[in-house]
Amino acid sequence: MLNLASLLENSVRDYPDKVAIILNETQLTYTQANAAANQIANGLVAAGIEPGDTVALSCPNVPYFPLVYNGILKTGATVVPLNVLLKGREIAYHLNDAGAKAYFCFEGTVQLPMSDYGQAGFADAAACEQLIVITSEPAAPSPLADVQTLGAFMAGQPTTFDTVQTNTDDTAVILYTSGTTGQPKGAELTHSNMVMNAMVTANLFAMSDADTSLITLPLFHSYGQTAQMNASLYSGGTMTLLPRFDPAAVLAIMQRDSVTCFAGVPTMYWAILNLPGAENDYDLPQIASNMRLASTGGSSMPVEVMKDFEEKFNVAILEGYGLSETSPICTFHHLGRPRKPGSVGEPIWGVELRVVDTDDHDVPVGELGEIVVRGHNVMKGYLGRPAATAEAMRNGWFHTGDIGKLDEDGYVYISDRVKDMVLRGGYNVYPREIEEVLMTHPAVSLAAVIGVPHDALGEEIKAFVILKEGAKTTPDALIAWSKENMAGYKYPRMLEIRDAFPMTASGKILKRGLRE
Repeated sequence: MLNLASLLENSVRDYPDKVAIILNETQLTYTQANAAANQIANGLVAAGIEPGDTVALSCPNVPYFPLVYNGILKTGATVVPLNVLLKGREIAYHLNDAGAKAYFCFEGTVQLPMSDYGQAGFADAAACEQLIVITSEPAAPSPLADVQTLGAFMAGQPTTFDTVQTNTDDTAVILYTSGTTGQPKGAELTHSNMVMNAMVTANLFAMSDADTSLITLPLFHSYGQTAQMNASLYSGGTMTLLPRFDPAAVLAIMQRDSVTCFAGVPTMYWAILNLPGAENDYDLPQIASNMRLASTGGSSMPVEVMKDFEEKFNVAILEGYGLSETSPICTFHHLGRPRKPGSVGEPIWGVELRVVDTDDHDVPVGELGEIVVRGHNVMKGYLGRPAATAEAMRNGWFHTGDIGKLDEDGYVYISDRVKDMVLRGGYNVYPREIEEVLMTHPAVSLAAVIGVPHDALGEEIKAFVILKEGAKTTPDALIAWSKENMAGYKYPRMLEIRDAFPMTASGKILKRGLRE
């Protein structure tokens, strides 16, 4: 029997008065965090949530995320974290696909009115019985008429709860990942998947109760969730939260909270290095003296950025690789072992990795092939998609769809991500999903989306469209429409109207021709 919430509960016993969570001036001890999670769990049970139900959560990096996340887990229900940038139609899809019975949604801001989008999505999810809006201030009134706030939901609930003892292979978390075909798929991650990945990561990084981790990677994302939040809870450490990445805020928090561990995508390291006036505005030597560990993933770290950051902050950056379907970590550079620039390290403890050809035969060392993985980190399957699960899990190995190679020492190198996927600022963006939305525009007949190089983001999204006969519109108008209908990280910033696309002999759009 195992419940992912045990990571929090064990640290409550060992470190009851230690600060677990910081957001600006707000600090919660382990005891306070656990008590709040217990109130949420009691509220969920009172609302009819049972073990095995699914409960969705849209929340940025604020203390409510770990509190609600663990409250859901304690009931034996499954957490479905949603990207905070999703719009109403996208939220409805996820709620319906996951079969969510309840939905917690942060109120958002004027610029990002999350609760408005959440309410629109909830209205189109017939099976979802309850919407709870999370307000920044617990006692604040609801911004939505007739919708209960989290503060009211918790009010009067006991601060103790008898956590449901789930089985190791029960689903703890469903993380949505798009893949290259069709709509996003929910990767079912078990309690064992999540607990093991957090424990192995914490041990790999030698994390302890003395560490303070700065979390600016989104907690709805697999890396921030497992390798930072859950690993910190397991270690009895402190997590200091930053809801939205800003290099000046990162340095200010590192200085204020004596941060020892930081994780970010390569563009974050680039932005910190290139922040004007940092040497005058912050005590960089003090920050460097506290920093013990830095890690990165999501896309390849430029060697020059790595070298410059390590010199400035006197810390080694460990690079790794993983996917939502693998909880997420598969490989990492190990402390105390040689680091190889350009590599994503070696498989973590308990995980095996091979590089294979199209017949699943191992390719020679140094040659490219598909990366396949097996171990405690591999998902249970794609929710409600047995065919997609069988395709990914062939011959007992999870097929990542990523191309890479192994060297003679067993270090892994990633050559290409999933075909056609765009990696924009650390977010995986899948062209087909964008193409399908563009083609719902009344003027658009056909759409094709590619990634183009971008200095700060790695890649930017560019769309090509063919208009319907007689239709009239402009690239700017289509971009504005896309912004209204897609999450902020997805919509194309560049758009070109064409009369025709290059095609293969079989009639497929030749994206290589568009890139050229």
